Amino acid sequence: MPTVMISCGEPSGDVYAGALTRELRRMRPDTRVIGLGGERLRDAGAELVGDYRGLTVTGLVEALRVLPRAWSVHRALVARAERERPDALVVVDFPDFNFRLAAALRRIGVPVVYYVCPQVWAWRPGRLRVLRRLVDRALVIFPFEESIYREAGIPVDFVGHPLLDLAVPSASRAELFAELGLAADAPTIALLPGSRPNELRQTLPTLTAAVPMIAGQVPRVQFMVARAPNLADGLFAPLRHVREPRIAIVAGRTDAVLAAADVVVTASGTATVQTAIHERPMVIVYRLSPLTYRLGKRLVKLDTYGMVNLVAGHRIVPELIQDGFTPAAVTAETVRYFADPGYAERTREALREVRARLGTPGASRRAAGHVLAVCDGRSAHGR
Repeated sequence: MPTVMISCGEPSGDVYAGALTRELRRMRPDTRVIGLGGERLRDAGAELVGDYRGLTVTGLVEALRVLPRAWSVHRALVARAERERPDALVVVDFPDFNFRLAAALRRIGVPVVYYVCPQVWAWRPGRLRVLRRLVDRALVIFPFEESIYREAGIPVDFVGHPLLDLAVPSASRAELFAELGLAADAPTIALLPGSRPNELRQTLPTLTAAVPMIAGQVPRVQFMVARAPNLADGLFAPLRHVREPRIAIVAGRTDAVLAAADVVVTASGTATVQTAIHERPMVIVYRLSPLTYRLGKRLVKLDTYGMVNLVAGHRIVPELIQDGFTPAAVTAETVRYFADPGYAERTREALREVRARLGTPGASRRAAGHVLAVCDGRSAHGR
């Protein structure tokens, strides 16, 4: 009976970890999964040693606030691994935490699989040297990552993007709008302000300020706000002051929201890939604390930040980052999609190409096969 420890520290990682666990148990029903995660991992049949909630932040400065709890969870996972000696550790993104966990388990002889690898091509490329020491196999989800890891001497497989299977709407546009009391024939904008509390504090006030400005230029426009799980009601307080146009907050149904929207304004991150899979024209926005941005900008070696633009190899959707993220800029870029149908269609065509580059369905199943091979000590590719 293989035992797999999985560690993920944010909502998107929890989704991927849950899907991976389901495939592990489908392929090998006696597989036992323990680790760090959230509702998706637990619902897939894993035993949670720790819950990621309260650990998830963005930014160098913000991470300092969660260090005490992070160390507590780290110690609990290591202690559990020392007692049970899992057959493999699978770490999902969340590198600042997972590097330390991988090093600790590596020291006691547990093989390490990194699934959804750190974005070393964007910043901190020196991490490749650390990964070469820590990782028995890297499973990457973007096609351009494979050569980067292989050239660094890290055993790697491109498994495709798990969202190709997971980004399925739970309701049609007509069904969702009827439920929300929205007009089926009205222009509709989806707002995705982020999945972490500090993201919402930085993005939602600016998005809210843009709403009446957009409404002044797009007749009958209506909005849906996709609410990620485990977020406090108070984070959405800025929306209470908006009287018109109509705004519906939709919890836990992001894919239905994206599939029903005409245009999306989204925080940078996994949601941009999710939006691309639904082929929805988007505006990418993001803001960090000023100090975090100044520190991080020195380390980032890219001119573009949005994942869809990186996969495309050039900028296909607008990015409004830090000081460039203003209500007026959000309004201008969003309204352009409605004012220029040709521009919107060209964007959709570019997003279809991005979707095609993400691989084929079945990423979670392929990843599970590699994990079980590591557990069995017979990885098809080896070191």
